Amino acid sequence: MKIIVVGPAHPYRGGIAAFTDRLATEFVAEDVDVELYTFTLQYPAFLFPGKTQYSDGPAPENIKIFRKINSVNPLTWIKTAKEIRDKKPDIVLFAYWMSFFAPCYSRMAKIISKNKTSCCIGLVHNMLPHEKSLLDILFSPCFVKSMDAFVALSKSVLEDISKLDRKSKPKQFSPHPLYDHYGDREDRTLALSSLYLDDRYNYLLFFGLIREYKGLDLLLKAMGDERIDEYPIKLIVAGEFYDKKEPYLQLIDNYKINDKVIICDKYIPDEEVKNFFNLADMVVQPYRSATQSGVTQVAYHFEKPMLVTDVGGLREIVPDGKVGYVVEPQPVKIADAICDFYDNNRKETFEENIIEEKKKYEWSKMTQTIMSLYKETLNKD
Repeated sequence: MKIIVVGPAHPYRGGIAAFTDRLATEFVAEDVDVELYTFTLQYPAFLFPGKTQYSDGPAPENIKIFRKINSVNPLTWIKTAKEIRDKKPDIVLFAYWMSFFAPCYSRMAKIISKNKTSCCIGLVHNMLPHEKSLLDILFSPCFVKSMDAFVALSKSVLEDISKLDRKSKPKQFSPHPLYDHYGDREDRTLALSSLYLDDRYNYLLFFGLIREYKGLDLLLKAMGDERIDEYPIKLIVAGEFYDKKEPYLQLIDNYKINDKVIICDKYIPDEEVKNFFNLADMVVQPYRSATQSGVTQVAYHFEKPMLVTDVGGLREIVPDGKVGYVVEPQPVKIADAICDFYDNNRKETFEENIIEEKKKYEWSKMTQTIMSLYKETLNKD
């Protein structure tokens, strides 16, 4: 069995690149011949609001990574697709998350498919992005048309694919596996020491890139709820701002919560991620919209309770009242859950439940789904 994955991979940073690298590592562990084809240019500068697209960390071991694709140069799409076509892989996985890449992926898939051997499978993180544009209407159907089958990381994404798929191609939901490559769960005191934080306080964690749809403003307003004053709680906001920072700082001033909020305004390197999760009592994701989230899978790995809003596929991943809370995306509802968590000492019970619940998200389940889809396409032919 030979598999080629097309999409973000090392040296690119971010959740989808991390997913691709970790999936390849799982395939290697299962004795599958796997190669990654990634970008020489992933985003033009005007589409990337962050400081850098690249990771400083080492490449994953024993993984072949080829940087060949320029996202805005069709000549590289054609040349790379012909190279992949001639290798005759059994499966070509296209890691898809936004319509900007649909023309590139669609063109490559059409060329690869001419070998009559390779099955092109869309590994879909988001079918329709959180911040929609005209490109989604124009390009998304082209990607769907060019694939032979689909893996969706949430049921809401599966529904989005189905709306665009006129031929009822094979498709399956397989939940986002654990991000288990950020280190181990360690004693809270080690994390506090590493981040120079006071052990007299409890810490809530908002983690990841800051964009409007992630609802940090809702969480800041919740922290301004007068009931929160009764607890020794601080909120850590750990991630790079992709939105303007000033409106969030203004909210902090308006609600007089400067002493309750710690902002770490940077992209958190892989080796530092464990410190933020190991010190947190609970991970809060107050999203306005979502499909699924890699942050929940980091929280599961570190066995941390979660507070998520009832949008997209988050409810599927966080059973309400078992491993955390699912609430409406409203500040008062978020504050209600935080108060309940500390008033009723939910932490230990939630953590015990997480140990069992996290077994659903092993990487082998994702690879099994991909192989199952491959067999389904063979039988269909």
